[in-house]
Parts: sequence; C-alpha cells; structure tokens
Amino acid sequence: MATEGTWDKVLAKLTAAADEAGLVDWSLSVDSTIARAHQHATNTKRLTGGWIKLHDSGRRAA
Repeated sequence: MATEGTWDKVLAKLTAAADEAGLVDWSLSVDSTIARAHQHATNTKRLTGGWIKLHDSGRRAA
C-alpha cells in the first residue's frame, strides 16, 4: 500500500478536510542549528577531586 501511494492519498484528503474545517494552523518554524562545545569550553569551575599539573611550554621539543 505504501508503494502505491495509498497513505499519501489518505493524508492529503485528511489534511484537506481539516484545513477546510479550520482545524489546521499552517505556521511552521524549522531550526536545523546544531551548537556543540567542547566539554572544557565553558567558563565554569569543575571540581574533579584532583590536581591538574601544568607543564612549562619551554620544555617542549623544538
């Protein structure tokens, strides 16, 4: 039935009937924004229970 387009026809008739009866609000908003940040990118303090040892940049190999 799906390959024959039966469900598309049923949906079209139901949508048309609901629209004619004033039951459909056609305002639509689509947002495809994805915002991701690294876990350390925030400016918040996080207590891990341990110490972080900082290394001098002068020790790095050239």
